[in-house]
This record gives sequence, C-alpha cells and structure tokens, in this order.
Amino acid sequence: MYEEMSIDKNSVIPIYYQLAKLFEGKIQRGELKPGEAMPTEMKIVADFGVSRMTVRKAIAELVAKGMVHAQQGKGTYVSYPKLDNVVFELNNFDEDIKRKGIQYKTTLIEAKIIKADEGLRKIFKINDPNFRLLHFRSVISAEDEKLAYEVKYTIYTKNKPILEFELQDPNLPNLITANTDYLPMSSKKVLQAVISSKDDASILGIGLNLPLLVVEQTIYDGQLKPVGWSKSVYRGDRYKLTSNDGWCKED
Repeated sequence: MYEEMSIDKNSVIPIYYQLAKLFEGKIQRGELKPGEAMPTEMKIVADFGVSRMTVRKAIAELVAKGMVHAQQGKGTYVSYPKLDNVVFELNNFDEDIKRKGIQYKTTLIEAKIIKADEGLRKIFKINDPNFRLLHFRSVISAEDEKLAYEVKYTIYTKNKPILEFELQDPNLPNLITANTDYLPMSSKKVLQAVISSKDDASILGIGLNLPLLVVEQTIYDGQLKPVGWSKSVYRGDRYKLTSNDGWCKED
C-alpha cells in the first residue's frame, strides 16, 4: 500500500505534515477512494515508524481540509468531495510582493492561560466560571508591513506543556491535538466584512474605518463539542477570496 511513500525524518518539514501530504496525494490520485477506510492509527505507526501523536496530527490536518472524517466507533474514512458547496480560500493579491519573493512572517505576540469570559464560555458551551483556556495572539507581516492578525483559543489541560516550536506559528488543530485530550474532527467558519476599530487599527498599524475581512472558526471533536475557536482579521486592501471546489486544485 505504501510503495513510493516515505518520510524524511531529517527534514526541516514536520513529520506529521509529510505524512499528511502523503495520504493527501493518495486521495487526490484516487488510490484511496471516497468512502474507503483509512489505515488504522496503529498500522500507520508501525508502517512509518512514527509516534501516535504524529499520526493524530497528520489525520487532524486531513480532517481540517475536509478530506477525511471520523465515524464514531468505526474509524476514519475518506470523505466525498463537496463540489456543491462554495469553499473560499483567502489569498493575498499583492502581486508586487509575490514577484519579489518576499516571505510572510507570523509573529507570536501573546500566549497565556486565561479564565474564559462569558462570551468565550458561550462559544465553548461551558457554564463553569473558572473554565480556563489557552490564548494566543499573532500578527502576520511581510517586509515589516502588518497584513493580518489572529487570536486563538483552545481548552487548557493541566500537565500538557506547550513546546517552544509549537509557539512559532501556532496552528489551532495541531495545538488541540498536542495539548488537549481532544481530537479535532470538524470545523465551522463564518466570514464577515467589517471596518477597522481602534483595536484593529492599533494592532495592524492602519487607520480607522478601513475594510477588513474577519473569519471566525469553531473546531469540534467527534461528539461536536467545541474544542477550539479562532478569529482571523485580514486587511481588505491586501486579501481577496477565491473559491476552488474539490481536491485537485490549480495552483
């Protein structure tokens, strides 16, 4: 099954990401067909010589892309492409930046444990006033120009320290997988067009009342329990929306 499939454990590319890309390729090529069961977690561990946590993070990556889904008590299955849904991707369209090959940079500016306020408790469907969350705030920039910022929250679990490399560019599904007892299985995104507030203007270094795109994402486990939430705020003059349906997409 794994002919011509391998991972490079010495690569700077995370092993879980390599593993996810290998299975993504098999799905795109039709070697794993919609409705077909994915190999079990333990089989992947044995075949590739990786940890269970690495496999869980790879599966979470595929779940986040909508390529696989979990059926409680049965396993993980390849999903059918959702060609009847409009799925938008947020793309930077500053062609000058692209031509110059300038790299984008994500800078973590805040990471801490917080006590959830009423709004966050409502999102996570928790009544406990002492409910705690991991909170992250980061800014995306290119050539010292701030283009977007993100705030992310996931359930705080004691005795699961966050590793330093995870803070470089905190990916919410991966943070949930690595630092909680939950496995992200689905998500809901809500897009809004807004104008910049004082807080937005301060963080992004822009004026008031300028156009912004806001994407709010809620991540759920297999029992549809909210286990993560994020808000991404993008400058309207630097981003556009593109819709690509299915798995085989033009670059």
